[in-house]
Formats: sequence, C-alpha cells, structure tokens
Amino acid sequence: MIVNIKLPNNTSYDITIDTLKELSYERKVVIVTNPTVSGFHLDYLMNKIKASELSVVTIPDGEQYKHMQTIESILEHCFEHRLNRKSLLIAFGGGVIGDMTGFAASIYQRGIDFVQVPTTLLSQVDASVGGKTGVNNKFGKNLVGAFHQPIAVNIDPYFLTTLPKREFGAGIAEIVKMAVTFNKEFFEWLENNDLNDDENIKIAIAKSVETKAWVVSQDEKENGIRAALNYGHTFGHVIENETNYDTYLHGEAVGIGMVMANNLAVRIGYMSEDEAQRVKQLLEKYDIPTTYSIKDVEDFYEHFFLDKKSLDNKIKFIVPKSIGDCEITSAISKQDVIATLKDFK
Repeated sequence: MIVNIKLPNNTSYDITIDTLKELSYERKVVIVTNPTVSGFHLDYLMNKIKASELSVVTIPDGEQYKHMQTIESILEHCFEHRLNRKSLLIAFGGGVIGDMTGFAASIYQRGIDFVQVPTTLLSQVDASVGGKTGVNNKFGKNLVGAFHQPIAVNIDPYFLTTLPKREFGAGIAEIVKMAVTFNKEFFEWLENNDLNDDENIKIAIAKSVETKAWVVSQDEKENGIRAALNYGHTFGHVIENETNYDTYLHGEAVGIGMVMANNLAVRIGYMSEDEAQRVKQLLEKYDIPTTYSIKDVEDFYEHFFLDKKSLDNKIKFIVPKSIGDCEITSAISKQDVIATLKDFK
C-alpha cells in the first residue's frame, strides 16, 4: 500500500506500507541506527540497499540520549565520510532515531535528504510521517528542532516481530490518539478488533498513516489543525520531563496524557464520562499506563509554559469534544486545569 502526502509547497513523498523493496541510490548514504535495532535488523536493511558508498553510525538507544551531543556524533560521522549536499541519511529505528536523523539532515551543510525506515509501531504510525525533527534539552521535549520532510517513508511490518510488548503498546497509544481526534468509526473498529492480530495491525497502521498524511497536507508547520495531533502530549511531555525520560516510553506518557486531557474535557463539559472511560479501557486493553502521581501540582502547571505550543503565556490544550472530534483552545481557566491535576496528585 502506498499513501502519498502532498504538501503546500508543491512537494510530495510516498509512504510505502509493505515488505521492504530494494533501495537504490547513486550517492553516499549513511544509516543512523542504535545497537538494539542493528542487532536485530541491520543485515536485513543492508541487503536491501545499493549506494555508491554506504556506512553506518550507531548512536545510544533511548530518549535520554536525544540531545545535541548525539547530533554532534552523527554530524562528525558525516564529515569524516565526506558527505556532500547530494548525500542521504537513512533513519533506521524508532521515533528518537527518526527525530535526530531528520534534525541532523536538516542542518548538515544547510540541509540534505533523508529517508525514514521506522522499526517501532509508534514511529510507523506517527513519528516517521510529517517532517517534525528535533532534540530535547533540560527545559523540555523537542524544543530544539526543525521541520524537515523525508523524501520517502518505508514501513515494513516485519520489523514489529521483534518489538517488545511495552513498545508495541506505546505505538497503540498513538493509534488511539489518531482515532479519538479525527475518526469515530476507526475508534469503534479499534474497540472491536485485536491489534495483536497481524492483519489487524496492518489495517491500523494504514488508517493511522492516512490520517496523519491528510492532516499534514493541510497544515505542514502546525499553525492550525495539525496541533490536534498533540492530544495527550501537553500533559505527557511534562510527565516525561519530570521523570527524566527514563520511566515511561513516549507513547506511555502520551497515554497518561490522554487520560488527563479527557479528565479536563469532562470537567469543562466537552466529553462525557462514558466516552472518557471507553478511551481509558482501550488503552488498558494493551497495558498502556493510565495513572500518574503528581508530586507538586503548581510545578507541573508551570512546566506547561515551556511547551512550544504555548504562546503569550497562554497554554494551548487539545481537548476532545467527543470521540472523533476535538478542539484546540487556550481559553481553559487555570482553576479547571489545577482541579484536573489535583485528581492525579
């Protein structure tokens, strides 16, 4: 299956969901990966690639390494191998690898091409599509980065065969996010089908990618509707920051963040209790965490202002109006937000 994403500047690229075909490039290519992915799948990928010169840079595995020092190590490899503006990077891993490879590609010699070959469910359904790149710093998540679109995304479900259960659940959280924000029918399908089934997960990947492509084609730089895909992230990013990115996987933090956002939506009369419970039950079906203990409510609240979506000292929240619809708003009172946070204290 091929999903084409068309962008406002008359560029487009294909997202291919299928067994990986031969990738042929008449230029220098660098694969960026980590020890876990390379241990399982690097030979599989190397056998699919033809290039004038091919090398691999391996960076540490984990969100805690998503920082500028790791970007420097990728860039050093590029300079040592004398890459030029015609060269290509391949992101071979999950969302962290994709974000950092894309960012390195965006700044190497002011921008070179890169290709996404995502290996986790989360990166296949969300992170690999749309051109968001970046790194974390002590102030928050993805606060340093750029919009830099890949020239292609190659999604091979084969890579999911070695994915740990927690990583699989983290990806499902992002699938649920897509359904709650944009597609009620898809959410109902998720309630009634088991994503541990090989055919069902392929359907879910395709539906998620189609949704993401449709959103990004309308709003590449997140000036409007694309911000809705941050449902769960406003809360989730604070959780990740508070726990130093080593307690929860990104999708797990987003799952908790969705439950918090739903609590807020119910509080202000946007979402019914029943709908909020249905979302929570769907997450828990795949052992995605839905609870979190906030130590300091005021400190948690202040962290919202470091989110790149906040503007002019106003916090932007994505709150479901019902399953399949949501609203992006900066008009929620501090009182209501604090009341929601106290429910998780």
